[in-house]
Amino acid sequence: MWIAASGLPHGEIARRVAGKATAQGHKQIAPDATRVRRWVDGERPRPPVPALLAEVLSEKVGQPLTPGDLGLTGTEVVLDSIQLPLLTEAAAQTLAGWTQMDLFANRRDALKLALGAPLILAAERMLGGAARALSRRVKGFDTDTVKALEEVTRFFTSADASKGGGLYRSAIVAQLAEVARRIQDGVPPSLKSQVFTATADLAALAGWVSHDCGRYPQAQRYWSYGVYAAAEAGNPDRGVEIVTRMSHQMIYLGHPKDALGLLDVAARKATMPATRALVASPTGRVHAALGDARHADQCLAQADVLLATGLNNLPEWVAYFDAAEHAGARAVSARDVSRLDGEQRRASIHFENALRLRKPGFDRVRVMDQIGLAAALFEEGEPEKAVAAAHQGFDEAVRVDSTLVVSRLNTLLDAARRYDSTAVEEIRSRAQDLTTARPSTVAA
Repeated sequence: MWIAASGLPHGEIARRVAGKATAQGHKQIAPDATRVRRWVDGERPRPPVPALLAEVLSEKVGQPLTPGDLGLTGTEVVLDSIQLPLLTEAAAQTLAGWTQMDLFANRRDALKLALGAPLILAAERMLGGAARALSRRVKGFDTDTVKALEEVTRFFTSADASKGGGLYRSAIVAQLAEVARRIQDGVPPSLKSQVFTATADLAALAGWVSHDCGRYPQAQRYWSYGVYAAAEAGNPDRGVEIVTRMSHQMIYLGHPKDALGLLDVAARKATMPATRALVASPTGRVHAALGDARHADQCLAQADVLLATGLNNLPEWVAYFDAAEHAGARAVSARDVSRLDGEQRRASIHFENALRLRKPGFDRVRVMDQIGLAAALFEEGEPEKAVAAAHQGFDEAVRVDSTLVVSRLNTLLDAARRYDSTAVEEIRSRAQDLTTARPSTVAA
């Protein structure tokens, strides 16, 4: 990733590494541009090349880098990086390492969250696609195996949307680990598109449930592999959808500029009207979070137009994005513009629209809309309506295991702070009880 961040052509990197090698007495080291490309794709150069490369890149980017920062220490799979090698089996090996660390290390701090240039460049590189090697072995998958993978992913996706990902996350990650092992065993060329399409769906889901459980670095890595798998399947729009999930996490964690960077990458790659709408809607939300009402309105209006054209016959992975989902984005955008720009907008109207339009089965996001509506009504000076909306949301929230719901509860507590009455105190008490029953996260 630092190779990309340096901005140096591969040929120039090769020339500089060779120059340093010669100066240090390593006359046999003379890489070319092709060799540097192989390093980017996952090949591990032997010492002293990693140290020489670290020196070259340190000088260019203006900060000290080590071979470890480049993922070039030893021969083991590098786990503490969002970067994936572009070679098929090497990428699957990295994914297997991530899942093993997740399942057996059981430490939330085992991986670091990627931010800034490494995050944006990783998304851009995975969406860009490149030539990859694929094993000629065929024992990893057959038609029945792929169908079974599609079915189990469909089941877990429905369960997550209804009940939240807490109960299912370990099972989903374990399923992803099995898929990574099978990819290393071999993928029949005739099934390549199906295998990697199904894998992209599963990795996207693993990322989402990890995010919903507060496992943010793990979520990033599963999403990263999902984008990679979508490129392997020849479906960049699938990867675009996953990048929008990564952007959601960035704004959720308070990094709106990184969210905007990811959405900019996604916008350049989106080709379907549905994915273009899917990118425009959260882009408006990010601009609102930055207090830029004009650009927020422009992007949200663009999504309005795309949705109005009718998004019919959509693949399952993007079918969830509809008028209800967009109304939810409009609601939080109105809320943020009111807070940051000073322009008073009624977020409650959009939350009500989202609730009216929600399809059955999306219980978690419906609970989030309901609690968001209550918070908006408090902020708009209608505490009695807010109390009624909050109680309805609480009755539904007890059946959903989600830190995203907890985040909305925290937002509700903030909005209710200026009111002092018995009814509002009961709301605060019930909200506190629900938040303490699950891990707390920052406001969404």
